[in-house]
Amino acid sequence: MALLIVRLGLAAVFYAHSAQQLLGWFGGNGPQATVKGWSERYGLPVWLCWVGIFTEFIGSFSMVLGLFTQVFAFGLTVFMAVAIWKAHWNNGFFLARKAGEGNGIEFCLMLILMALAILIGGPGPVSLDWLMGWA
Repeated sequence: MALLIVRLGLAAVFYAHSAQQLLGWFGGNGPQATVKGWSERYGLPVWLCWVGIFTEFIGSFSMVLGLFTQVFAFGLTVFMAVAIWKAHWNNGFFLARKAGEGNGIEFCLMLILMALAILIGGPGPVSLDWLMGWA
C-alpha cells in the first residue's frame, strides 16, 4: 500500500504541472509558451522540451494505473534531474526563497526520491503491472 501512496503522490504533482504545460490549465501558459520558455531559458532542444512535457503528463497516468510504472518512474527521475541541473541548482537547496529569486532543489529532489522508490521497489501489488505479471 505504501508504493500506491507514493505513486498517487507523484501522479498528483506531475499531473497538475503537466496540465499547466500541455493544456494551459491551472493558470499554466500552455505548450507553445512552455516549450519556447524552456528552450530559450535553459538551452534545451525543442524536441526534448516536448519529451519532458509528455513524460510528465503520461507518467502521471502511469503512476495512477500502475502501468509501465518503472519505465515512467525512470523518465520522471531523468526529467527532474534535468530540472535540478538547468533550473534549480544555482538557487541552493531550499524551495522557499525570496520572491523573484527562483526555487532551490529540495522539491525536485523529493520527487526524484519518490520516483526512485518506485523504480527500485516496483509499482506494488495494487497496479496493472502486478496484475499482468510484469512486476
